[in-house]
Amino acid sequence: MTIDILTVLPELLESPFNHSILKRAKEKGLLNIRVHHLRQWAVNEYGQIDDYQYGGGAGMVMMPEPLANAIEALSKESKYDEIIYMTPDGDRLNQRIANQLSLKENLLVICGHYKGIDQRIREQYVTREISIGDYVLSGGELAAAVLVDTIGRLIPGVLNDETSALFDSFQDNLLAPPVYTRPADWRGAKVPEILLSGDPKKIEDWRHDQSLSRTKARRPDLLNDEE
Repeated sequence: MTIDILTVLPELLESPFNHSILKRAKEKGLLNIRVHHLRQWAVNEYGQIDDYQYGGGAGMVMMPEPLANAIEALSKESKYDEIIYMTPDGDRLNQRIANQLSLKENLLVICGHYKGIDQRIREQYVTREISIGDYVLSGGELAAAVLVDTIGRLIPGVLNDETSALFDSFQDNLLAPPVYTRPADWRGAKVPEILLSGDPKKIEDWRHDQSLSRTKARRPDLLNDEE
């Protein structure tokens, strides 16, 4: 999979993509992440990519011409399955969306900045708008990093244990069950006996029950979504 990212602050994305799971994904050749500085397509020699908004008001808006030129130039190199704009008013990112996007081959992600991007770009080029939560960030870079991480870890071969991602929270609309490791008795707090039983079926049933009760207590809305 290849993910291209358009940003005015590429430095913000250096660390998230050069460590841990995403680093291994790149090294294995399973995920290609290309970060592009939008100022390559600036409208003048001063690197301008934003301007005042029509109608007045505080804050600058990212101009349509640099974005259009960037999207069109990159589209000549890759046929994108989705052109995604990270924005607070987009669809809330969840595991279902991450699963869907992990099956794609080429994605282009646009990081908004300032007061956002010109609406005409959203209407003419963007195919999907995604938010990572009901709050506002200084720019779309951190949101893009979250999106890429949720997608990248689902690509077959990225995780050492192929089944690990299948048991993450939010798969099947349930939160993950509690987990334990050695020692079995830590300062008087003991691991549930069922996990020491060696009976895979009983352990699986226990974990499902724990996931269900935890979801009912903490995120009942997930169960309503499933219905």
